[in-house]
Amino acid sequence: MEAGMQLALPVLGIVAAAAVTFYAVSFAEIREKSLRDLEESEYEDGGAFKPSVSSRERRARRKAEKQAKN
Repeated sequence: MEAGMQLALPVLGIVAAAAVTFYAVSFAEIREKSLRDLEESEYEDGGAFKPSVSSRERRARRKAEKQAKN
């Protein structure tokens, strides 16, 4: 029984280290990809950052669309 524990414990340690390494590398790659996507999205449309539409502009656009339908 003790011989089995002497073999199982290092194997479990190696498996645990591999799992931790896998998750660390995966999360690092996801972070790098999301940062790269963020940088690319900021430089679209001629290199200028385009903020989201303000609520005032949305209301004006909806009002114009309603008037165009009538």
